[in-house]
Amino acid sequence: MRISVAESLVMEALWRESPLSAEDIASAVGPEQSWSDKTVKTLLNRLLTKKAVTAARDGRRYLYSPLIERSAYVQDESRGLIDRLFDGKLAPLVSHFAETNQLSAEDIAELRRLIAELDDGK
Repeated sequence: MRISVAESLVMEALWRESPLSAEDIASAVGPEQSWSDKTVKTLLNRLLTKKAVTAARDGRRYLYSPLIERSAYVQDESRGLIDRLFDGKLAPLVSHFAETNQLSAEDIAELRRLIAELDDGK
């Protein structure tokens, strides 16, 4: 399932808190994006069609909840990026960031910690 950048902003609002009405989502996301309620409802309809969210009637409105977990979405998106740009290998991604000076000292320390944890687990 492909979720657009705009749709992912709606999903992020729902992952933070759900269920939410379209108006709640528009209030959370709309002003920063200059989106109208209609735009948010269009995005919600797309996500309903993709079965990424569900809607439950609540009086005269609908309340929306995510059907996919954020961790699953992040994993799929990450794998897609690595597959598309780095031939499915993680090391060239890290190398790219290192070569372009985009790794902070904190990033490097975190990578070292993660590698040490992986080494200890073997």
